[in-house]
Amino acid sequence: MQSTQALNPYLPSWEYVPDAEPHIVDGRVYIYGSHDLFNGLNFCLGDYVCWSAPVGGLGNWTYHGCIYRREQDPAAPKLRLTNGLAAPDMVAGPDGRYYLYYFMGGTKMISVAVCDEPAGKYEFYGYVKYQDGTPIGKRNEPFQFDPGCLLDEDGRLYLYTGFAFGGNPILLDGSKPTTEGPMWFELDPGDMLTVLSGDEVQYLGVPTGEKAKGTPYEGQPFGEASSMRKFGGKYYFIYSSLNSHNLCWAVSNKPTGGFEFGGVLVSCGDIGLPGVPDTEHARMCTGNTHGSVIEIGGNYYVFYHRHSNRKQSSRQACAEQIRFEDGTFYQAEMTSCGLNGKPLRGEGRYPAYAACNVYGRNGTRFLSMVKHRKGADPFLTQKGGDREEGPDQYISNFCTGCTVGFKYFDLRNTKKITVNLQGYGNGCAVTVRTEEHGKALCRIPVETCTSQKGFTGTLPAGLGEKEALYFSVEGKGGTFDFVSFELS
Repeated sequence: MQSTQALNPYLPSWEYVPDAEPHIVDGRVYIYGSHDLFNGLNFCLGDYVCWSAPVGGLGNWTYHGCIYRREQDPAAPKLRLTNGLAAPDMVAGPDGRYYLYYFMGGTKMISVAVCDEPAGKYEFYGYVKYQDGTPIGKRNEPFQFDPGCLLDEDGRLYLYTGFAFGGNPILLDGSKPTTEGPMWFELDPGDMLTVLSGDEVQYLGVPTGEKAKGTPYEGQPFGEASSMRKFGGKYYFIYSSLNSHNLCWAVSNKPTGGFEFGGVLVSCGDIGLPGVPDTEHARMCTGNTHGSVIEIGGNYYVFYHRHSNRKQSSRQACAEQIRFEDGTFYQAEMTSCGLNGKPLRGEGRYPAYAACNVYGRNGTRFLSMVKHRKGADPFLTQKGGDREEGPDQYISNFCTGCTVGFKYFDLRNTKKITVNLQGYGNGCAVTVRTEEHGKALCRIPVETCTSQKGFTGTLPAGLGEKEALYFSVEGKGGTFDFVSFELS
């Protein structure tokens, strides 16, 4: 039985590890992802770090420190701001070592680092290359990006890459986006670097752009974030669509083609679920997403990321249990309980940053690299610097007309709820609901407090074992920092 409940985001709130590829090694789940910085000016400005948790305790994450620095790559450009370490993937080689495949801005290549341990200190190993020694990406191929790896049961090793956002500034170096969808390469498992599938670029057959029109992919064409997984003898290609906020899947009987569109795994705004038909109705500010799926103890989980700090480049790792039946995945809902496997206990203190729905009276927005103005909308942020030196995230601008939602809790024995706030709002109240637009179950009067203060209300009897909690502010001029709440 796990000692700590799992919450979303599942890492500490000051840690920003998006693009997560989860892998199980010796009974632990290891996370390999990019590394954003709090309030970072661009994506992926940090060096690679690694976290892991026991498969039987997905709320107990251990920090393994920095596993690879960008300066270890001989081709690392001097300018980090526009040339960060982007989304990696790890594969355990047949020699028992662990290989980290990654892309670094400004190189056009797919680089590889290696280590004797899954979360040890990786060393630069080489560049994925054709048989004549030319690195892939150096023959005017479409842009190589977001490598995903699969070492199949028959010992064959595959690499998947691709980027289809034609107007993106990342292509200002003269690179061209893929117009044919994701690419694949078969690599030599002997050296883990050399392409065996020939000098011609091979495409997976998952279309993008105009070529997706008239196909089942039309609503979700390939964008980026290639990841390949195998379940029940079938191959599942996971990718981020050109919509950017959706992580999607396609399935085939082979790893190199024949993929049929499956659907959406998760949206970082719950878009596509009942009551959320489009981005205008998103339940969280949206942006890009990237991740994958893993099976743990007979259950399936989708890993993805959400956005904070009013821009795209402070992304946080989240995960949800996802329904998988008869070879089909069904879109997961964003929740606060994520990897917990069941609703959270109806007692104890919960941080406000565990919210899975955060929106104002004007709804949400698709975030950009430029921080949007505060306006009248709530947002996730933190004070202080990056990492441990900064305090936990909280919700700022918790104001009149906004909604902050948490899912799910076992409230059968919960009698009281306390909200911990700091801000301004004499004559205001915080209302608590278990349905987004339902009747208020509790109305807690609050007042101006220049330091954090708790305000308590009583919940009615008869609540269930799987309930959402929605908090809103009533009254003119109420604007608070929402730090946490307590159930008792």
